[in-house]
Amino acid sequence: MIHRIAALAVAGVLATGAAAAAPSGTGAGGAGPRPPVTSPPPTPPPPGGANGEAWAWTQLTSNGTRIRYVSTDTSRTCPAVRYTLRGNRAPFRMTTVSTPMGSQFPTTVCELAVPLTAADAVIDASTVQAATVHPANRQLPLPSWTAATRPGRIAVIGDTGCEVPTTGAVQDCANHQTGWPFPRVAASAATVTRPDLVIHVGDYLYREDPSRENDKAANPGCTQSTESASWACVVADFFRPAESLLATAPIALTRGNHEDCNMTQLGGAGGAWFRYLADELRSNGTCSLYSPVAPIRAGTLNLVSVDSSFADPNDNGSTAQAGIYTRQFNALNQDTQQHSGDYFLFTHKPLWMVKSAGTLPTNVEWLTHVLDAAVAGTSRQALADRVRLVMSGHVHLYQMLDFGTHRPPQLTVGSSGGPLDSGPDDSKVVGKMIGTPQQAVHQSITQEQTPGGLGIFGYADLRDVGGTWTLAFRDAGGTVLGKTCALSGGLAAKAFVCQ
Repeated sequence: MIHRIAALAVAGVLATGAAAAAPSGTGAGGAGPRPPVTSPPPTPPPPGGANGEAWAWTQLTSNGTRIRYVSTDTSRTCPAVRYTLRGNRAPFRMTTVSTPMGSQFPTTVCELAVPLTAADAVIDASTVQAATVHPANRQLPLPSWTAATRPGRIAVIGDTGCEVPTTGAVQDCANHQTGWPFPRVAASAATVTRPDLVIHVGDYLYREDPSRENDKAANPGCTQSTESASWACVVADFFRPAESLLATAPIALTRGNHEDCNMTQLGGAGGAWFRYLADELRSNGTCSLYSPVAPIRAGTLNLVSVDSSFADPNDNGSTAQAGIYTRQFNALNQDTQQHSGDYFLFTHKPLWMVKSAGTLPTNVEWLTHVLDAAVAGTSRQALADRVRLVMSGHVHLYQMLDFGTHRPPQLTVGSSGGPLDSGPDDSKVVGKMIGTPQQAVHQSITQEQTPGGLGIFGYADLRDVGGTWTLAFRDAGGTVLGKTCALSGGLAAKAFVCQ
């Protein structure tokens, strides 16, 4: 959320954290799958039979497609995944990333790299020790595209957690209609958009003081202030409400400022991020302020994640932080010279977002100057022409800005769960000069407004229609609100045509 206090910046307490050893299997650039387990011997169950629960999902990473599996069963074993490759179906054993670490992280984390041409992935029941597995059918979605195609339907969500701060108003986590609608948003995206790919633009974990929740009975292990960064809170804030969506499509993730490095809580939510959700997992969850750029291939669509979680909203670009992000954006620009196809940059904090200033929607201001300054500081002094769209969250509303120039449109999707921010008056945004060099906003579309000026919960529906990207905003029930837009123009002039 925009008023969130930045993470601690004490250099002496920061841990760089070594990435976990590369898992087995094949991803982009991988060396080929491990030999199949011809007869994966099930480990004898612990005394008393199967116990605990497990969550599995498919995540796109810079190292290719990964199936991830986190279990609280006491066997500390990883299951096998069966999939079909080149007409052959066989099980492949997952690799252990980490084993239980204290009461907050009583988990075994497993991972398997899966080739792009694999199909019909399912967790082998005979190798599962957990009493309950999510998804219940143990089937994992795999990419529907090939190396020569791209996803046809993409659901973009952001700022999804239920806000339970240490002080101030608490969101009604048990009320999924008007309190915390992320479960409805996820279910609508799964059934209405039926995406081939889900993109999350950051902020997953909002339960800073779970003792203030009103749904503690549903979340054992996420009920005390000392448990705010626990695995149980990760399940409560993200995996359980997103279950139907994660069972539908692979997901690509970028980190939000809520996944910070608060070292007073075992690494804070950033520790949970690096244990379970990061591009490269860390066995001990050590937390870093800045992650490397993560180029992700979705066939001919290139997604590049830039970790802007620590970008200082008060930095005008005059500090060393701008140089850090300049190196990130230079890496993105260089990557565009190595691969064909469209590029989407996804990063939590917007580069060119415009929001309401103060209490009046007619007063507007531009945010996160440091990221724009970093772009201006690149060798091109701009993002590469093949970057066609910037996707972000952080501000809790939906907004699309374009400039009608080489600068890509800025899409902000921060309205999928957390308490909403008031949107600006779009007529006051159009023509506003922002960025370096300054450019006038050509078009501003903020989500439909309620009479009180408060926005509407929802997500972005992005589709490839005959080779053209179309964009619509859907509310929590899946209904399109406002205009549907088509991304037109050549590489040097990008704009949405909306009707």
